[in-house]
Amino acid sequence: MQDAFAYCAELVRTADRDRFLSALFAPAQHRAALHALYAFNVEVARVREVAREPLPGEIRLQWWSEAVNGERAEEAAANPVASALLTVIERHRLPVPALTALLDARCFDLYDDPMARLADLEAYARQTSSALLALAAQILAGGEGEVTERVANPAGIAYAIAGLIRAFPLHAARRQLYVPLELLDRHGVEPQDIFAGRSSKNLHAVLADLQDLARQDLRAAHHQIATLPDAALPAFLPVALVRPSLDRLARCDPFAPVELSPWRRQWLIWRAARNPARIAG
Repeated sequence: MQDAFAYCAELVRTADRDRFLSALFAPAQHRAALHALYAFNVEVARVREVAREPLPGEIRLQWWSEAVNGERAEEAAANPVASALLTVIERHRLPVPALTALLDARCFDLYDDPMARLADLEAYARQTSSALLALAAQILAGGEGEVTERVANPAGIAYAIAGLIRAFPLHAARRQLYVPLELLDRHGVEPQDIFAGRSSKNLHAVLADLQDLARQDLRAAHHQIATLPDAALPAFLPVALVRPSLDRLARCDPFAPVELSPWRRQWLIWRAARNPARIAG
């Protein structure tokens, strides 16, 4: 079992450096559990890249759904991420319906159907990004669900939107549209313009609206951050990257976003760990 948790730690270190660094600020006895949860997220977030076609991707997500529901015990035992995650689910009483909903939401990633409305984007972000924050907080602080959700829901939406804007060129290149059609219609932008890589003032206005939504959610999280139990705070440290990322993205061409440097990301996480008001501030 230790090998399974070590595998998860290495996967998160290489594939999700921000969460790996944030986990370093958690008590040592909880880091392995966080690594298992974050490794699960890595695995399901990259299903499209690994499967390449929707049907194999659906099969992979269904396998994970059955695994977290305890229906593939032998196969899960042979998979280090699944094995570690199942141990964490039992040890920390993680809500399986939240994990199943996360997997259901990830089905959207497999297809090229556009996100229709802002409400759809927010629901997707709550089931994926917000759920991950809440699950990590439960590992760290136990049953503070209602308090945690008041922060996790808006913080997760803000975090997801920043990430989707950063990944905009990648999604456009594979003709995948997370930017809601509702916003494109509002500003007169055609999906084909995005797929062709054509930037415009109207497209900038679309993404500015998305950035404004992320900032609103970030403010909502900031107003509630003080209600979190101290033990849960390391789960939210990656959110400290959202505002600086949005500021940087607002100045960039949508098709050539400039990332925060690794040292700055590390410093922002460290600073937020020292002063939790900066997590969503």
